[in-house]
Amino acid sequence: MLKPGQLRLVQEIATHGQLQLAAEAVGMTQPAASRALAEVERLFGAPLFIRQPKGMTPTEIGLMVLRRAQVILRELRNIATDVETLRGGFAGSVCVGAVTGPAVSDLIPAIREVKEAAPEADITVDVMPSRDLLPRLMSGEMDFVLARILPEFDSQDFEILPMRDERVRFMVRAAHPLARAPSVTLTELAGCEWIMQQRGAPIREATLAAFAHVGLPEPKNVINSPSMLLSIAYLAQSDAVAPVSEEVAALLIKPPVNADFAVLNVPHDVRVAPYYLLNRRRHPLNPLAMRLRERLILRSHNQMKDLW
Repeated sequence: MLKPGQLRLVQEIATHGQLQLAAEAVGMTQPAASRALAEVERLFGAPLFIRQPKGMTPTEIGLMVLRRAQVILRELRNIATDVETLRGGFAGSVCVGAVTGPAVSDLIPAIREVKEAAPEADITVDVMPSRDLLPRLMSGEMDFVLARILPEFDSQDFEILPMRDERVRFMVRAAHPLARAPSVTLTELAGCEWIMQQRGAPIREATLAAFAHVGLPEPKNVINSPSMLLSIAYLAQSDAVAPVSEEVAALLIKPPVNADFAVLNVPHDVRVAPYYLLNRRRHPLNPLAMRLRERLILRSHNQMKDLW
């Protein structure tokens, strides 16, 4: 069976026309190169070169072998390059998930940084509630997630890195009657129409807890939808109020989006429990997933420094 070293020797003989020079190019002694060439010719049952006083020229069979050798050696070089790229986290695939706030504030910037260095990296992202993210993480469909740990899951199954909590903002269309009010109380909002995620969603539960904290019943006029797109479309066409993460509100209202929405100036500080960076124990991440995870950790560390 032919070896890559033998193919490289044949290629160098054709390039230099002399066995001595070809041997030096592949790091062999001339006797060793002569034996290697003889072995190759024995395997093919025919000479690959014509020996002449001025050098060696390929035979017809030698030319055919050279054409195939070039293809094989190029593929071997490509394999080595691809392996090195994968090992360095510059290629491959990763599937991650996040709840909405950290998807906007943490995940998107980290992905952009990774893609700048690894444009061919195959990155898949899903944004959904923690109750949907955690089963997909446990099944191996996702490499890691930015989510909250739910009671029905054993925290010992995860490697856990604390991140941050989410602040809730109440968003309306810019022409909403309360949009320009210097301050809006929860009492004023109790009778408004609302569009919220389904019951059990952290942002909805934090909003209802804020009403309960000041002794108010929860709003009665509520549309339930897990779809952020539908919520935005409904807000744009009504006087409804939507509780959203601070990151989502900033994305929509500030440049470059500049959507026609406003955040109500509500004096209550409504926050959702912290989320975590989670991946499965005893399931090593591939280099690309590790690279993306490290970017997330670095961003979180820098953000915490800025807060202090």
